Amino acid sequence: MGTQHDHASVGTPRRRLLIAFAITSLVFITEVVGAIITGSLALLVDSAHMLTDVIGLALAVTAAHLMNREPSARHTWGLRRAEILGALAQAALLLGVGIFALVEGVRRLFEPPEIASGSLLFFGIVGLLANVASLLVLMSGRKANLNMRAAFLEVVNDALGSVGVIASAILIATLGWYRADAVAGIVIALLIIPRTLILLRASGSILLESTPPGLDLDDVRRHLQELPHVVEVHDLHASQISTDLPTLSAHVVVDDQLTQEDSAALLRSLQDCVAEHFAVSVEHSTFQIEPRSHPDEHATHA
Repeated sequence: MGTQHDHASVGTPRRRLLIAFAITSLVFITEVVGAIITGSLALLVDSAHMLTDVIGLALAVTAAHLMNREPSARHTWGLRRAEILGALAQAALLLGVGIFALVEGVRRLFEPPEIASGSLLFFGIVGLLANVASLLVLMSGRKANLNMRAAFLEVVNDALGSVGVIASAILIATLGWYRADAVAGIVIALLIIPRTLILLRASGSILLESTPPGLDLDDVRRHLQELPHVVEVHDLHASQISTDLPTLSAHVVVDDQLTQEDSAALLRSLQDCVAEHFAVSVEHSTFQIEPRSHPDEHATHA
C-alpha cells in the first residue's frame, strides 16, 4: 500500500470574511429600517437577502475556522468538509430568499403599494456602496475554495439587489410607476435562484463523493496501465474531501516477478502520474499493489 500524505490546507482568508461580515451586518440593520420607512418590496427583499448574507457570512467565518483545524484521531481529514457544509447552507438560504422574492413580486404586480422613492433611493445607494466595499475585500480570495465562492456570491447578489432598489426608486420618482418596485424584486429573485442552484449542485456533488470535475477516470486508468509492469488497474475511485483536496485510490495488478525495488519505483511513478499528468492534480493518492497471482476475493472491480 502506498500513499502520498498532503493534508495541508490552502486556507480561507478569515480576516476578509470578518470585515465583509461586519459591513453586511451594518447594512442589514440600515435596510430593515429603510424597508419599514418606505414600505418597499425591493428594499425588503434586499434586507432579507442581507439577513441571509449575515447568516451566510457567519457560517463562512465558522467554516473557515473549522476547516483549518489539524487532523486528529477522530477527524482524520480535519474538518475540511466544513467548507462544503457552509457553502451548502448559504446556498439553501439564498434559494429561500429568491423564491420568496419571486412569489411576493408577482403578488405586488397586481397590488402595487405607494412607496417613498426618495428614501428608497437613499437606502439603495447606502446598500450598494457597502456591497462594493465588501466585494473589494473578498475579491482576491474568491477562488480559494467553495466556502469563499459562496460568500462572494452572497455579496454579488446583494450588490445586484441594491442596483435593483436604486433603479426602482428612480422609475417611481420620474414616472410614478410603482410596479417598478415589484419588477425589481422579481429581477433580483431571477438573478439569485440560478446561482444558488449551481452552488447547491457543486456542494452536493462533493458530499456525494462524485469524481472531481475535470478528472476523467478512463483516462487515468489508461495512463496507469501504460506504466511498466502494470497488468491491470481496478477499484479506481476518486472524490474530494474539500474543493482543494481531491483524492484517488486504486488496486494495481503487477507482474508476479516484480522485485521490491521495482515496486517502490512503480509506486513513485503511479503517484507522479496522477499528480502531474491531468488537469486536476491529485496530491493525495493511495495505491494497493497486487501480484497477478494474488486472489482478489473481496474487491469490487470498477
